[in-house]
Amino acid sequence: MNMQSLTLLVLAYDRLVAICFPLRYHAIVTKPAMFLIIGVIWIFSVTFFSVLVGSVNRLSFCGSNVLDSYFCDYGPIYRIACNDNSLNILLGKICYSLLIFTPLILIFISYFCIALVLFKIPHGVDRIKAIKTCTSHLLLVVIFYIPILSNNIASIITPLHPNTRIINNSLTQTIPPMLNPIIYTLKTEEVMQSIKELYKRSKVNTSTEIRVKCSRRILKQ
Repeated sequence: MNMQSLTLLVLAYDRLVAICFPLRYHAIVTKPAMFLIIGVIWIFSVTFFSVLVGSVNRLSFCGSNVLDSYFCDYGPIYRIACNDNSLNILLGKICYSLLIFTPLILIFISYFCIALVLFKIPHGVDRIKAIKTCTSHLLLVVIFYIPILSNNIASIITPLHPNTRIINNSLTQTIPPMLNPIIYTLKTEEVMQSIKELYKRSKVNTSTEIRVKCSRRILKQ
């Protein structure tokens, strides 16, 4: 989940450079630069979660060991501990704020800067083209963050049923990675052209079949 969040942040950075600094895009967004950014993200995530998982070793489980989840998530584990789990609660909050909500805030800031640049574009056609380059990314941001935000807002307002939390977390962790290749592939011109050609062929085949059936009926009559 945190890698998905950070990846969306990297894609927001890519869109920011492409729209705000179009002439310098190929000089800034290079393969070595992107390899470095992705590498730093992975190293940071692995290090942070190693500390997170290591903190579970200090917990004692003297009561029930039944988890209200279908996998051993960090939150359900430290909640059933019978000794002081304040450090684990703090690390869990840092995890959410640092790896989930901070990227969301930075994504908002990047799109605020993009919006300022788009308003300065005099021609409406160029503005629409620039907006279209962001639609796929914005769609994935919405799909990813809505279940997370709804979970956290609902848990503040009212006690949240464990099944609701599990379903929302499952949707967050499965749907965006599944839709990633579909959404970005459909934005490719070659794929869209192939879909249009298949649609035209299906229409031609359908009309041909109708004509053949009509001609056969006429011959029978």
